[in-house]
Amino acid sequence: MMAPVYLDYNATTPVAPEVAQAMQPFLHEAFGNPSSSHAYGAVARDALARARAQVAALVGATPDEIAFTGCATEANNLALIGVAHALEGSRRHLVVSAVEHPAVMAPARWLEAHGWELTVVPVDGHGLVAPDAVAAALRPDTALVSVMHANNEVGTIQPVAAIARIAHAHGALLHTDAAQSAGKIALDVEALGADLLTLAGHKFYATKGVGALYVRRGTPIRPALHGAGQEHGLRPGTENVPAIVGLGVAAELAAQRLPQAPGRLRALRDRLHTQLAAAIPGVALNGHPELRLPNTLHVSLPGASGRALLERAGADVAASVGSACHADDETVSGVLAAMGIDAAGAAAAIRLSVGWMSTADEIDRAAAALVDAWREVAAR
Repeated sequence: MMAPVYLDYNATTPVAPEVAQAMQPFLHEAFGNPSSSHAYGAVARDALARARAQVAALVGATPDEIAFTGCATEANNLALIGVAHALEGSRRHLVVSAVEHPAVMAPARWLEAHGWELTVVPVDGHGLVAPDAVAAALRPDTALVSVMHANNEVGTIQPVAAIARIAHAHGALLHTDAAQSAGKIALDVEALGADLLTLAGHKFYATKGVGALYVRRGTPIRPALHGAGQEHGLRPGTENVPAIVGLGVAAELAAQRLPQAPGRLRALRDRLHTQLAAAIPGVALNGHPELRLPNTLHVSLPGASGRALLERAGADVAASVGSACHADDETVSGVLAAMGIDAAGAAAAIRLSVGWMSTADEIDRAAAALVDAWREVAAR
């Protein structure tokens, strides 16, 4: 039997062959601890330095502004809690958007429970944050604004640069979770005005269990964990050298593919959307029609449960109803609720995300399977 067509690239990506190959020596003969002073340690240190430069180049940073972490969740926690601890003597207010990933919303709520004040800025029906709404939320004691670069469920791309200018004018810092953006659209910390930016390796063809946080030079931040002084003193613990090497190679691949990636991904995404819309009356697009990740198609298929539809099509299509972090939760997605999508539309929603390895033949097979499944589920 043929394997199901994979359409869940926003959940995770397969490891690129180039990444796996680059990691191999650091699982075997090049096993040294980068903090060791001997030759084995030097090999590992050099590998970390190269990976740091590769990741920095992807986002337009300098290598000393990149700190490696165990995942994007850790990077987000470090950004929010680290800045909060550094500034809590003078500023005790945070601003986040209503559609943030739990990796941002949870530490924000944790800070709120520990005496910080939190403002959650709403979004419109496309999931877009209005810069004016952020401006209205800012206060003299605002320490940090955190607005994701692109949404993990509906793909809406936020006006981060405009929000950063507003935050900076009020003396606040700007953090953006760019886990979903890397490898799909351009990332430039200078153009975005970001003081902190989060990356997740497994979202752009590196392994799970590795991420990075860009911290603009001079940004006040303290470590959330305590130990030795690795990663500029921000993330103690011996670095995961094989995974970091893989992250560096994945970043270099992403940069090389960037001129072609948006157009290639958009063509496949739109091919899928066109076929679904032609066969299923009333397909509703969730997310911004234009300001959206080129690989992401989030739609509500009327008359059918999205979960039931994907179960029915499971032999041919691997996709999800929303974020993989809470895909088994039967409640309405917080992102869709923030966008004002009603319970029926949310229940009928599915997220389809294509990747660099997707093909037109796969798209056609998946579309046919989804249409067949919808006909069966909707007829019940």
